[in-house]
Amino acid sequence: MLTRRLFGAGGASALLSACVMQPPSSQPPAPSLVAPEAERFPPLPAHYGAITTEPYPIPAVPEGVVPPELWRQEVENPFPLEVAGTIIVDPDAGFLHLVGTQGRAMRYGAGTGAAAFAWHGDARLQFCRSWPRWKVPDSMIARQPELEPYSVANGGMDPGPGNPLGARALYLFQDGVDTLYRIHGACEPEYLGKRVSSGCIRLLDHDVIDLRQRVRHGVTVRVLPPQRLSAAAAVY
Repeated sequence: MLTRRLFGAGGASALLSACVMQPPSSQPPAPSLVAPEAERFPPLPAHYGAITTEPYPIPAVPEGVVPPELWRQEVENPFPLEVAGTIIVDPDAGFLHLVGTQGRAMRYGAGTGAAAFAWHGDARLQFCRSWPRWKVPDSMIARQPELEPYSVANGGMDPGPGNPLGARALYLFQDGVDTLYRIHGACEPEYLGKRVSSGCIRLLDHDVIDLRQRVRHGVTVRVLPPQRLSAAAAVY
């Protein structure tokens, strides 16, 4: 179950700000989108090229930024006891797995919640939206008044480039109540696989479109406990 204490401590409405990347103040600057020649990765698969068939253009993922292990790929299923269709997020590894059949799974690189915003547990994939509007909750506007034009009362932010939810959003519920957590697109390639968001699970737009085509409403979404953070807490 999602930790109820998190909702009480921070206010559930504040969690929708999870859709905005929140790098910690001590985080080093984002790496250049052009990797040094000696560190270049293999060429990206063709499915990370520009997408021109959507309502809004999606640019190609830059070469030399996303490590091959974070590329979308079919792998041996590391969760053989889970029902096919289950989504499992491993924050430590920076992976989202969609459990398949015959011992296989689809694996995606994912950006997840930073230490102050980490959460884990089970939720239900209630529904999905293509190019969703982003409706900023009042609690967030109180902290960032410049977002007031995108409030719920004002109808939110139009979909398209610049919208923090990206090309698709998968809405997570618990006991019939919106958790305000999402799996969504618009992850900057340089942050893929890192713990930098305020709680939402962020994929490349290319990957969230693919995931949406494969998932069913009503499946379980399980976010594993962040072991590295737990170990650090035990030390201190």
